[in-house]
Amino acid sequence: MKAISYERFGGPEVLALGETATPEPGPGEVRVKVVAAGVNPLDHKRREGWVEQFYPTTFPAVPGLEFAGVVDALGEGATGFAVGDEVFGWTRTGAYAEYAIAGDIVHKPAGLSFEEAAALPVAGETAQRVLDLLEVRGGETLLLHGAAGVVGQVAVQLAVALGVTVVGTASPANHDFLRELGAVPVAYGDGLGDRVRAVAPGGNVDAVFDAAGHDTLPVSIELRGGTTDRIVTIAAADADAYGIPFSGGGTPPEAVRAGLAEQGRLAAAGRLRVRVAETFALADAAKAQELSQAGHARGKLVVRP
Repeated sequence: MKAISYERFGGPEVLALGETATPEPGPGEVRVKVVAAGVNPLDHKRREGWVEQFYPTTFPAVPGLEFAGVVDALGEGATGFAVGDEVFGWTRTGAYAEYAIAGDIVHKPAGLSFEEAAALPVAGETAQRVLDLLEVRGGETLLLHGAAGVVGQVAVQLAVALGVTVVGTASPANHDFLRELGAVPVAYGDGLGDRVRAVAPGGNVDAVFDAAGHDTLPVSIELRGGTTDRIVTIAAADADAYGIPFSGGGTPPEAVRAGLAEQGRLAAAGRLRVRVAETFALADAAKAQELSQAGHARGKLVVRP
């Protein structure tokens, strides 16, 4: 099969398109013909070797955590899926490939495109996990740093659906988009604390979700009245220095699948939007990762094998 792989750590130039053995499903496993694969910041961090302590690499490595496609083969004893089923979720073998062994997957609703489905798993699981950790409730105000990013977009919509007022930081170019999602946008940068207080009901912030990680923690603590309580980051490398929890995973598989299924239903019904910014051919996966690493994509980047 055709796949993108890399045999050493480095920049986008280490990614190569080539032929590799098609993975065979073992007992209980499901193989999927990949139609679309999501591109995530973790993809380039793993390629650079920055997260080896959490995600050890075996070379050659195929990038990609999330995907959508069609069930192609079943291992002995595999249940819950049939050949020909349209599915989406997580992969065990890398998603930048024509075929992948599935991890946690669910059936894809008929009204959801493969590109939209491939954009959901990582962002959806991350957004729901952090909102659960923060225990946000209707009537509260959530400050969300990086609200226009893919995780931020999903978190805004899930929180708004709970009756939460979401104040979202983003560049001015993304403010109209955030208003469409139901957030109150504010520009990041100097004076952020004053801008948040000016728009937050009563000037108060009940919880902070940091999906940006750029000098966001001091102002977050300030806006929480000097406490680190109910602040969670998924992006700030200096979280430990401030005593703020860094959330990087740990959702039980059954909860991952339940969340995927629910978010898929919401997206198919038009009640959860994930903006797909650009789609790339498999041969252009390095360009997709470059754009992702630069941090300027206005939505989800997707690779189509």
